[in-house]
Amino acid sequence: MNKRKAVGGFIVAALVILSAAICAVAQDSRAGKQNAREQVAKVAPSPGEVVEPVTYSYEFKKAEFLIRRVLIQHDTNGKGNVTFERQGDIEPIVEPLELSESARQRIKALWNALRFLDSSTDYQSDRQYPHLGTMWLRMTNGTRSRVAELNWTNDPNARALIEEYRRVTNQVIFVFDIGVSRENQPLNSPKLMDLLDRYVSSKQLSDPQQLIPLLRELSTDERIPLMSRNKAGRILKRIEN
Repeated sequence: MNKRKAVGGFIVAALVILSAAICAVAQDSRAGKQNAREQVAKVAPSPGEVVEPVTYSYEFKKAEFLIRRVLIQHDTNGKGNVTFERQGDIEPIVEPLELSESARQRIKALWNALRFLDSSTDYQSDRQYPHLGTMWLRMTNGTRSRVAELNWTNDPNARALIEEYRRVTNQVIFVFDIGVSRENQPLNSPKLMDLLDRYVSSKQLSDPQQLIPLLRELSTDERIPLMSRNKAGRILKRIEN
């Protein structure tokens, strides 16, 4: 009987020791996981850390021109808006902008080539051409900002950047105008399609590939004249090829 009690006591003691060991292992495991989480948290960015956005803009003004003002604003992803004013307009027209990846890369490369925020270069040429209108290039990165004013430039990168924004302007205004034509002024569509044809031929669009879905719609849109639909189909084939 005493032997049985002794054996029973031994078993109970062993179970107690085993339970304590299991608890210790579990606590160590939880502590290890907690330490791992703490290490990850230390590597992660601080919740209060703010990444300053970079914005770009191009503005053109000439009161006597049909398009008397254009303002293009976008971020590093190529998203923003285009504001333009025509002679006789009471209010400016604002259209959304989403640059294609190829256009975005070209424009970004030109801004980088100018080292715009770090430079004090005057892009205005010695000769003045105010009759062509005035342009402003502006870049902002957090608290840093710079604007350059000019009416003509001999700097190849500044000139190429301005040309890129002119192509953006052409494309955005065409899309707006053909949309108005489809809804309210179908007889204006032939001259708009002629204009688009010239833009494509002279490479005066930001990215003609972006117009493919629109041209497919135009080629079958019975709201506009047949000649406009046929022209849209021909331009579409040229772009696709």
